[in-house]
Amino acid sequence: MTASAGHTRLPYGERHAWGYLTTAVAVPLVYLAVMLDRLADTAAADVEFQRPLLIAVAASIVLNMFLAPAPRKGRDRQDERDTLIAQRGVRAGFYVLAAAVLVPFALAMVEAPHFWIASGIYFAFTVAASAESIARIVGYRRGC
Repeated sequence: MTASAGHTRLPYGERHAWGYLTTAVAVPLVYLAVMLDRLADTAAADVEFQRPLLIAVAASIVLNMFLAPAPRKGRDRQDERDTLIAQRGVRAGFYVLAAAVLVPFALAMVEAPHFWIASGIYFAFTVAASAESIARIVGYRRGC
């Protein structure tokens, strides 16, 4: 890391984690607001959720291209610490996803409306992405 004008530059892995976390929190909150508005006057079984859900997924992909960009060739090198932090982040995200996916699985088993199942899957992925990002940020801030 180099310091310029009193600021310490974040390593690529931490910058990526912050961008990924921002997207993983902001986009689902917008989706939640849109769906709560629709659910105010429509039953869950009848609510049109497919388009907002697809827009949310697409928005996450596009925003991640800007907020969590790919490393710049030759300038964002990873060392062993970066690799270890990334592995711990992925592991944390996997464990959270494994637990969170039980909710939509249970909803499917009780034959809940498709809206709840699809939204449950979406939020399981977003919670896992948040957990992965937080684990990476903590790894960079506190050390491996």
